[in-house]
Amino acid sequence: MHPPVLTIEEQSNVETGSWFSKLSQSLREAILARAVVRRLADGAILGARGAEAQEWVGVALGAVRVSSVSLSGKQVTLTYVEPGTWFGDIALFDGMPRTHDAHAHGATTLLVVRRADFRSLLAQHVELYEALLRLNCRRLRLMFDVVEDLNTRPLAARLAKQILLLARSYGTEQGGEIRVGLQLAQEDIAQMLGASRQRVNQELKGFERDGAVRIEPTRLVVLSKDKLLAIATR
Repeated sequence: MHPPVLTIEEQSNVETGSWFSKLSQSLREAILARAVVRRLADGAILGARGAEAQEWVGVALGAVRVSSVSLSGKQVTLTYVEPGTWFGDIALFDGMPRTHDAHAHGATTLLVVRRADFRSLLAQHVELYEALLRLNCRRLRLMFDVVEDLNTRPLAARLAKQILLLARSYGTEQGGEIRVGLQLAQEDIAQMLGASRQRVNQELKGFERDGAVRIEPTRLVVLSKDKLLAIATR
């Protein structure tokens, strides 16, 4: 087996991922040797809610939009999986169907490890069990943080925190500004925060008046991380 062929940017995103980069060299090489590259166009489906889990996936470029369906039948965005992040292991562990829909957001490059190869990696590398346990503990802590924020913090603070997270994951600094590369409509941001688009729009206009952000069509530009941090910690 040979490592997948990736562009320099894609390879860098994978190798510098916060979880993957901490694995031993032998385990990183073993994972890459079993992974195949899959490139998806914007909106292409990766997995459907209720489907049998077949793959463990790492994002090398772009993003994966994870969504659910509301009682009214509307698609609701829950999160975006960023480059350098691996996901899909929970369903491979418990054997249950996928819990959410997953689509490419923008042109997206994935590293895909089939279920049989995933199990082979677990059998040959005890380190992977421990690494995935730490990863899922981190996910659980983040989930608790989200629930706590939703119940205890005002929308402005949650929105500022979300923008800072997007800037860290997808931001490119230019002339003192940070352009968030992930193109999101205000409705998408509102869904992640459990708020209405109208309320998010009001808060964003307030951030803009304060000089914290600039609103562009489908894109946000961070003008002052300090001002956003001050709002997020109120």
